[in-house]
Amino acid sequence: MSNSEYTKSHVARFVFIFLLLSGILYSYFGTSAEWQFISPFQQYKASSKRTTIVPKDELETALEGVSMANKTLIIAVVNKAYTEENGMLHLFLQSFRIGEDTAFLINHLLLVAVDQISFDRCNVLRLHCYKLVTGGVDFSGEKLYMSDDFIKMMWSRTLFLAQVLRRGYNFIFTDTDVMWLRNPFVRLTQEGEDDLQISCDNFNGRPLDISNQINTGFYFVRSSNKTIALFEKWYASKNNSVGMKEQDVLAKMTSTGVLRQMGMRVRFLDTHYISGFCQSSRDFREVITMHANCCRTIKAKLIDLRAYLGDWKNYNGSSNTTSAVPWSNHNACINSW
Repeated sequence: MSNSEYTKSHVARFVFIFLLLSGILYSYFGTSAEWQFISPFQQYKASSKRTTIVPKDELETALEGVSMANKTLIIAVVNKAYTEENGMLHLFLQSFRIGEDTAFLINHLLLVAVDQISFDRCNVLRLHCYKLVTGGVDFSGEKLYMSDDFIKMMWSRTLFLAQVLRRGYNFIFTDTDVMWLRNPFVRLTQEGEDDLQISCDNFNGRPLDISNQINTGFYFVRSSNKTIALFEKWYASKNNSVGMKEQDVLAKMTSTGVLRQMGMRVRFLDTHYISGFCQSSRDFREVITMHANCCRTIKAKLIDLRAYLGDWKNYNGSSNTTSAVPWSNHNACINSW
């Protein structure tokens, strides 16, 4: 037998033995989950399937579409009562349009609607909109301060904002009765040690002092394990805080040192810049936002905020750039109690 014939004979035997063993193994194991012969091509197909991209849900799509490059956005929650024509939402958006370096921020504003009417209104205005579904609760009408529905709506938004943090997004939360006159991002620390920067009803001059009286109508929070844990603990306190709104619970957690024990660093924002009716800034040259806090009804807020925006327009349209420009008194809010 020649060398070539000898080689061919050995190859044939090898192929025969391989096929015989494959058949025995297949007949024994079949297609059981414990053993299966998978060809390289099948492995490639399986690998391709594992890397299939899962479609984004509605919330992720909304957040991604509105956020800045650093995954930061602005969030406001609205209902039917706040989106009525020429109402609070109108004033809120107007403040962005007439403010200094604020108009572009509307592109990074996500309006979270808690009822169908406000969601429809948001879409008509061609804003970034997301509908928050809360089963069994009607949030469409005006919720008077500290009413049961008011408290429920505040807790509902806290739960929603916790979801946003879990997805890795930083945000400014703002009530729609906050007028944006200048870009607050230039005042806020966006890097560094501050986990939460929050507005105050009354500011005592010390930005790290936990005795400052907070207001959850405007705050900036960066997503991290600490802030996610904070919001989860905050919301979990709801059942043990009957009759308390979320702001009161967070204030208690702050003043009793709970946030400090969690490793949180909180900065309390100076009302000279991030201001409100409770403790108004009188300096048009430096005020950044104005909140209609210490006010009970939408009607009163609208009266005083319209007057306030009128003062702002007069200031911008005049040559008088001193801090002594007179402000309208917010008497409607004072008398709303």
